[in-house]
Amino acid sequence: MSTYPESFDHMLAGWNETEPDRIRAHLDRALTDDVVFVDPTIVTKGRDEFEANVREFRHRWPDAVCRRTSEFDAHHDLYRYNWQITRGDAVLVLGFDVVELDTAQRVRKVMGFFGPLRKLA
Repeated sequence: MSTYPESFDHMLAGWNETEPDRIRAHLDRALTDDVVFVDPTIVTKGRDEFEANVREFRHRWPDAVCRRTSEFDAHHDLYRYNWQITRGDAVLVLGFDVVELDTAQRVRKVMGFFGPLRKLA
């Protein structure tokens, strides 16, 4: 098992930052310049597009909080973990990410999925 990358804390801090002028500083510490972010609703390429996505999220849900809700699993610079987005006591979205890091432990790619997987019938 790998150690927990600090870049994850900085990336999460970017998603949770309520001061728009401070978002980029968090992301600069977390992401590669050419980071790719994909989830069921969007694909972004590069730190500027990632930042624009975070800013749009903060605009739409200014009081939402993003949290990692599990331990992580890792191999070959790939990590996975569960997360949730809440507003007060309400859970807005559950999901998990698979994240690829570069050799400097900065986030190169985030592949997000919403909701739990259904069990086989």
